Amino acid sequence: MKNRLVTTALGVSVAALIAGAASANPYAEYEGTTLIVNFPAHPHYNAAMKVLPEFTRETGIEVEVDQLPYLKMRERQTLELTQDEGEYDLISYVVFSKADYVFADQLENLAKYFMNPKLADPNYDAGDLIDGYVQNIGVAGGTKGYLPGPTGSLFGIPFGSETSVLAYRKDVFEKHGIAEPETYDQLLDAACKIPELEPGMGGMASRAASGHQASHAFLLHLAPLGGRVFDDQWNPIINNEAGVAAANALKTIVDCGPEGAMSFGPSEAANAFANGDAAMFMDSIAFMPGFENPERSQVAGKVGYAMHPMGVRRGSQTGGFGIAIPKNAENKEAAFLLMQWLTSKKGDLMVAMEGGNPSRFSTYQDAGLNEKYPFSATFGEALKYADPDWRPIIPVWGKINADIGTTMSKVLTEGLDIQEALDGVAERTRAVMEDAGYYTWQ
Repeated sequence: MKNRLVTTALGVSVAALIAGAASANPYAEYEGTTLIVNFPAHPHYNAAMKVLPEFTRETGIEVEVDQLPYLKMRERQTLELTQDEGEYDLISYVVFSKADYVFADQLENLAKYFMNPKLADPNYDAGDLIDGYVQNIGVAGGTKGYLPGPTGSLFGIPFGSETSVLAYRKDVFEKHGIAEPETYDQLLDAACKIPELEPGMGGMASRAASGHQASHAFLLHLAPLGGRVFDDQWNPIINNEAGVAAANALKTIVDCGPEGAMSFGPSEAANAFANGDAAMFMDSIAFMPGFENPERSQVAGKVGYAMHPMGVRRGSQTGGFGIAIPKNAENKEAAFLLMQWLTSKKGDLMVAMEGGNPSRFSTYQDAGLNEKYPFSATFGEALKYADPDWRPIIPVWGKINADIGTTMSKVLTEGLDIQEALDGVAERTRAVMEDAGYYTWQ
């Protein structure tokens, strides 16, 4: 069995001293441990890398990071999590992997760690963690199988989670007397008015590329416009009036968008806004700090930030990453200490000051953070409306999501009738759910 613990050769007396000091130093027992963690190549985790040396300085626990592009990270985890003895002590995972990993019994339930007084920091203040993030990234087994409820359990902690906000060109809006969009009617009106007022500039840059990107863009509008993919009995309702409205909103945004909008992924859409080719961009908060970097953005200092506009209700997306302990990890307790430290009030603020995405309400209220990143106050307000159910995190979601994306792409590029398109998605989704056993008890 692999052993990364560095042991002392100084005898029982030293060991006894260490044990006696454990109550004063909860990390003493694990000093000399080397943790192997798996992180994605992502701005939040680049920020986290900068604070890891402080964790080692405080605790004596070494951390080695295997940082990979997301798809390669997922491939590596798919292999590692099935081994009897895994390589990783702590992993990052993207939100829609939660269902796959929990369903396969590959993640540790965190209850026993938070119950352990030797490990659980009494000042951790879990109530300060952003509710929507915890529900979206960490909880499984409750309502619908992926939301909180009497039967739910915690398997991960948000770390690099994201929500959606609106970035817009203050100078362009002020020049033409356009108000900051607070509703979808205002958003769509501005999206198509801008190209008329500013020739060569698109209204809003959005994801639209075939596959996951088109699906993500459609779902971004579905929740605030009052829709859901399923009702409470797992009947597909994606093709109802709200679904049609969401698809129409996406098509309007793309039709009035910058050149090449139909092929945009998130980076292409963000670059279009940063280059001045679009007056608005609505997507993850992860992209927003880059707009204020004058070395990478032509719009630095000209951007306003607003909450995701209101449709029938407010409902910004939840997504991004969390961290969890694999079932086959070797150093689980030390891994929990790292997880707890990174997501503590101190750790969360440290990572945020380096450009990461906060996971706590208190971090967004920090005066130092708001001085460094003035848009943080808007983000903190938006998170009150983060919707953990804007997309269903169920094991068969990948297949359904791919179908939505392909179908939405045909709506955008081939003019497929929206009602017909969504009726087809609903019919195929019902077949997937039937095969997966979701109607067994009906």
